Amino acid sequence: MEYQEAKDKFINTWGSLGTLWGINKAMAQIQALLFISTKPLSMEEIMEDLQISRGNTSMNLRQLMDWGIVTKELIPGERKDFFTTEKDVEELARIVAKERSRREIKPVIKVLNDVSSIKDDGTEKTKELIKQTKALKELTDNLDVLMNKLVDQKQNWITKSLLKLIK
Repeated sequence: MEYQEAKDKFINTWGSLGTLWGINKAMAQIQALLFISTKPLSMEEIMEDLQISRGNTSMNLRQLMDWGIVTKELIPGERKDFFTTEKDVEELARIVAKERSRREIKPVIKVLNDVSSIKDDGTEKTKELIKQTKALKELTDNLDVLMNKLVDQKQNWITKSLLKLIK
């Protein structure tokens, strides 16, 4: 396989996998392109390489920056903005996990907390709702705490051990 074919295959596959970590295909493809790039890229270079519109590129770069995955980089003498991404795979995973927790898990925990603390009117269905939502909230809280402890560590023995189990 030649470079261009391998590059295109990687970017397309990463784009398809993007939905697994909560971003759309174009966002993932932009991040993949920046991930394998040897230098920061301008918006125009990204648009040209991925064949996507300026609006789509701009919107997705902004979202990637909101996630903390992509950063703007100033290049002396250039008027354009250039973009780069985190190159350390484990750090990238930590950033994504933290952001998913903030965007997805924390709001669910809040809803479960609200629902499980409704007034108990003494009926069986209310008691069951309270019981089950409290149990689910407790499980979600524990998983969120565990995930946050893991992603906050910089290659400690727990992270290394878990990574070995996965491999």
